[in-house]
Amino acid sequence: MKLYDTLSGEKQEFTPLADHVTIYVCGPNLYGPCHIGHALSYVFFDVLRRYLEYQGHRVHQVQNFTDIEDRIIEVAQRDGTSIGELANHYIERFLNEIDELGVQRAHDYPRATEYIDHMIEIIQDLIAKNNAYVVDGDVYFRVRNFKDYGHLSRRPIEDMRAGSRIEIDVRKEDPMDFALWKSSKDGEPAWATPWGPGRPGWHIECTAMSMSLLGNQIDIHGGGQDVIFPHHENEIAQSEIYTGDSPFVRFWVHNGLLQLPDNNGEKMTRHTGNFISCRDALDAHSADTLRMYFFSSHYRSPLMYTEEGISSASRALERLLNALRSTSDCDDEGQLDVEIYHNRFIASMEDDLNTPQALAAMFDLAHEINRQKETGSAVGGAQRALREMTSILGLSMNEQSSSAHKDSSQFIDILVETRTKLRGERNFQIGDSIRIQLEELGVILEDSADGTKWRFSGLK
Repeated sequence: MKLYDTLSGEKQEFTPLADHVTIYVCGPNLYGPCHIGHALSYVFFDVLRRYLEYQGHRVHQVQNFTDIEDRIIEVAQRDGTSIGELANHYIERFLNEIDELGVQRAHDYPRATEYIDHMIEIIQDLIAKNNAYVVDGDVYFRVRNFKDYGHLSRRPIEDMRAGSRIEIDVRKEDPMDFALWKSSKDGEPAWATPWGPGRPGWHIECTAMSMSLLGNQIDIHGGGQDVIFPHHENEIAQSEIYTGDSPFVRFWVHNGLLQLPDNNGEKMTRHTGNFISCRDALDAHSADTLRMYFFSSHYRSPLMYTEEGISSASRALERLLNALRSTSDCDDEGQLDVEIYHNRFIASMEDDLNTPQALAAMFDLAHEINRQKETGSAVGGAQRALREMTSILGLSMNEQSSSAHKDSSQFIDILVETRTKLRGERNFQIGDSIRIQLEELGVILEDSADGTKWRFSGLK
């Protein structure tokens, strides 16, 4: 398998450092709800993990929760709540939404506030070795002490400007130095340190959490392309200076960003209000439809979120669903040679998780399955191969996974409720008519003592 490494700028063969793969993925900042751009990232790293596990690797995945940071403090103060209560609210919402998206939960979800002691230990070491300095209770990292600074983002330090995602502070020795620790301010959470009370800077949090759970060197560090600089650039510098081990990360993997068509190509951001929340997207579309939409573009490319694109993904999903629907005369193994499609799928996934090409192989196989079904030929083996591919992509592939079915569910519920009332009034003729018409539309009603349940025909 080859993965694109942002640091080297090349696709390289992936092999883990040890007997298992270590993955650290930057998680949500808990000052607000996750948006659909976050979902794209979480879905991609879910598929990366699924594919590694499919290939026989044991994976240890960590995804952090940023529960102490400037915006969290601002929102908590504005809403009259604590940062802990705010974080708990958005953690619960986040976990519910990724469950609904079909994203496997990480093995560990560390919260930054749980690793303050380790952060202080790292900062003390950096100060002792003259790689960081204290100014009025703030601690800054000496960027020029790390000779490779700027390699990840391909930005020579001489070309970087303070003020471009870099905090301007005249007290710094160098404008590019970044904060490891921030001195306490009135009304803000604070922890005691040898240089005074305060709270951690953003970048040191991930170094402490990843090292505590995965060790000084990890196989894969992931996130969106928007955190390459300065966040991941700073992580490399402080981590490798602290441990003396290089590389801190063997593969830096970054996904492209989701954009809105009326936002001049800018990424979705919560603090500017130009975003679609995960909740709103999941209420409007099925998880499988959203995943299909994400997979239609290579993960490193930007993707424009449009209703036309979502509709196209829904239709594509329906093609796969149709190929997987069983018929009584074609459930046997069959003679369709699926190896060519399987090999194309695997080759695409091996090539830096090229999901558009992997989908192309799946659609070609689905076309052959449907063609064979039309002639009454058995396609059981081909359907199993197709289902394996959908499973690797984390697609549930049940009838309710289609957006069309999701949109119709509320109307079916109304019809079933109406039929129940009619039967209670002993108006069986109209009630039976509703059942017959629903069956013609592929909806099966199942009456029992506990009431009437319904399901779409075909897959179970």
